Amino acid sequence: MVDGEGGDASTETDGGTVTGAARNHRDTNYLEREVNLLNPSTPFMRDHLRVVWTGFVAWALVVFGPVTLTFVAPGPMTARMPVLGFPLHYFLVAIGAPGGALVLSFWYARKRDRLDEKYGIEHGRGPGTAAGDGSAVAADGGADE
Repeated sequence: MVDGEGGDASTETDGGTVTGAARNHRDTNYLEREVNLLNPSTPFMRDHLRVVWTGFVAWALVVFGPVTLTFVAPGPMTARMPVLGFPLHYFLVAIGAPGGALVLSFWYARKRDRLDEKYGIEHGRGPGTAAGDGSAVAADGGADE
Protein backbone atom coordinates (compact mmCIF):
# COMPACT_ATOMS: atom_id res chain seq x y z
CA MET A 1 0.00 0.00 0.00
CA VAL A 2 1.43 3.36 -1.03
CA ASP A 3 0.47 6.49 0.91
CA GLY A 4 -0.02 9.98 -0.51
CA GLU A 5 3.65 10.92 -0.03
CA GLY A 6 4.96 8.13 -2.24
CA GLY A 7 6.13 5.97 0.69
CA ASP A 8 5.06 2.52 1.65
CA ALA A 9 2.56 3.06 4.48
CA SER A 10 2.47 -0.61 5.47
CA THR A 11 6.13 -0.55 6.59
CA GLU A 12 5.82 2.41 8.97
CA THR A 13 6.11 1.32 12.61
CA ASP A 14 6.20 4.61 14.49
CA GLY A 15 2.89 4.26 16.33
CA GLY A 16 -0.01 6.31 15.12
CA THR A 17 1.45 7.73 11.96
CA VAL A 18 0.09 4.83 9.92
CA THR A 19 -3.45 5.69 10.94
CA GLY A 20 -2.78 9.38 10.46
CA ALA A 21 -3.52 10.21 14.10
CA ALA A 22 -0.19 11.99 14.63
CA ARG A 23 -0.49 13.89 11.35
CA ASN A 24 -4.05 14.94 12.14
CA HIS A 25 -2.96 16.03 15.62
CA ARG A 26 -0.15 18.19 14.19
CA ASP A 27 -2.50 19.76 11.64
CA THR A 28 -5.13 20.65 14.24
CA ASN A 29 -5.24 24.24 15.49
CA TYR A 30 -6.37 23.72 19.06
CA LEU A 31 -6.75 27.44 19.69
CA GLU A 32 -9.66 27.54 17.22
CA ARG A 33 -11.29 24.28 18.42
CA GLU A 34 -14.11 24.25 20.91
CA VAL A 35 -13.16 22.89 24.32
CA ASN A 36 -16.13 20.97 25.65
CA LEU A 37 -15.62 18.41 28.41
CA LEU A 38 -18.74 16.50 27.41
CA ASN A 39 -18.22 16.57 23.64
CA PRO A 40 -14.52 16.82 22.68
CA SER A 41 -13.94 18.08 19.16
CA THR A 42 -10.73 16.23 18.22
CA PRO A 43 -9.66 12.58 18.50
CA PHE A 44 -6.79 13.50 20.84
CA MET A 45 -9.17 15.38 23.13
CA ARG A 46 -11.60 12.44 23.12
CA ASP A 47 -8.88 9.91 23.96
CA HIS A 48 -7.35 12.14 26.64
CA LEU A 49 -10.71 12.91 28.19
CA ARG A 50 -11.52 9.19 28.29
CA VAL A 51 -8.32 8.62 30.29
CA VAL A 52 -9.07 11.56 32.60
CA TRP A 53 -12.66 10.47 33.32
CA THR A 54 -11.62 6.85 33.88
CA GLY A 55 -8.95 7.99 36.32
CA PHE A 56 -11.39 10.30 38.06
CA VAL A 57 -13.92 7.51 38.58
CA ALA A 58 -11.21 5.17 39.89
CA TRP A 59 -9.91 7.90 42.21
CA ALA A 60 -13.40 8.59 43.57
CA LEU A 61 -13.89 4.87 44.27
CA VAL A 62 -10.51 4.56 45.98
CA VAL A 63 -10.93 7.67 48.14
CA PHE A 64 -14.64 7.66 48.93
CA GLY A 65 -15.33 3.91 48.69
CA PRO A 66 -14.08 2.92 52.16
CA VAL A 67 -15.89 5.80 53.84
CA THR A 68 -19.11 4.99 52.00
CA LEU A 69 -18.81 1.29 52.79
CA THR A 70 -18.26 2.12 56.46
CA PHE A 71 -21.48 4.14 56.44
CA VAL A 72 -23.42 1.44 54.55
CA ALA A 73 -22.03 -1.64 56.30
CA PRO A 74 -20.41 -0.57 59.59
CA GLY A 75 -20.19 -4.12 60.97
CA PRO A 76 -17.68 -5.67 58.55
CA MET A 77 -15.82 -2.41 57.98
CA THR A 78 -15.15 -1.77 61.68
CA ALA A 79 -14.18 -5.39 62.43
CA ARG A 80 -10.52 -5.92 63.14
CA MET A 81 -8.42 -7.50 60.42
CA PRO A 82 -7.03 -10.86 61.61
CA VAL A 83 -3.46 -10.27 60.40
CA LEU A 84 -2.77 -6.63 61.26
CA GLY A 85 -5.30 -6.11 64.04
CA PHE A 86 -6.54 -2.79 62.60
CA PRO A 87 -10.15 -2.10 61.73
CA LEU A 88 -10.67 -2.61 57.99
CA HIS A 89 -11.97 0.91 57.38
CA TYR A 90 -8.92 2.40 59.11
CA PHE A 91 -6.56 0.34 56.97
CA LEU A 92 -8.35 1.18 53.72
CA VAL A 93 -8.50 4.92 54.44
CA ALA A 94 -4.99 5.21 55.90
CA ILE A 95 -3.13 2.93 53.48
CA GLY A 96 -5.49 2.13 50.61
CA ALA A 97 -6.46 5.67 49.61
CA PRO A 98 -2.93 7.17 49.42
CA GLY A 99 -1.58 3.98 47.84
CA GLY A 100 -4.41 3.97 45.33
CA ALA A 101 -3.75 7.59 44.43
CA LEU A 102 -0.07 6.76 43.87
CA VAL A 103 -0.96 3.81 41.63
CA LEU A 104 -3.40 6.01 39.71
CA SER A 105 -0.70 8.62 39.11
CA PHE A 106 1.57 5.96 37.56
CA TRP A 107 -1.37 4.63 35.53
CA TYR A 108 -2.15 8.11 34.21
CA ALA A 109 1.50 8.77 33.30
CA ARG A 110 1.69 5.52 31.32
CA LYS A 111 -1.63 6.17 29.54
CA ARG A 112 -0.61 9.73 28.69
CA ASP A 113 2.74 8.55 27.34
CA ARG A 114 0.88 6.10 25.06
CA LEU A 115 -1.41 8.88 23.88
CA ASP A 116 1.56 11.16 23.21
CA GLU A 117 3.22 8.39 21.22
CA LYS A 118 0.01 7.71 19.27
CA TYR A 119 -0.44 11.37 18.33
CA GLY A 120 3.25 12.14 17.80
CA ILE A 121 3.59 14.58 20.71
CA GLU A 122 7.18 15.10 21.76
CA HIS A 123 7.81 16.94 25.01
CA GLY A 124 10.82 19.21 25.34
CA ARG A 125 11.05 19.82 21.61
CA GLY A 126 8.72 22.73 21.20
CA PRO A 127 9.20 25.08 18.30
CA GLY A 128 12.39 27.02 18.69
CA THR A 129 13.72 25.14 21.72
CA ALA A 130 15.83 22.38 20.28
CA ALA A 131 15.78 23.23 16.62
CA GLY A 132 18.39 25.95 16.95
CA ASP A 133 16.54 28.25 14.62
CA GLY A 134 16.90 31.24 16.95
CA SER A 135 13.19 31.52 17.61
CA ALA A 136 13.32 30.52 21.28
CA VAL A 137 10.59 31.80 23.57
CA ALA A 138 11.51 33.74 26.70
CA ALA A 139 10.53 31.71 29.74
CA ASP A 140 11.10 34.48 32.29
CA GLY A 141 7.99 36.39 31.28
CA GLY A 142 10.08 39.21 29.85
CA ALA A 143 11.14 40.44 33.30
CA ASP A 144 14.67 41.25 32.11
CA GLU A 145 13.55 43.35 29.16
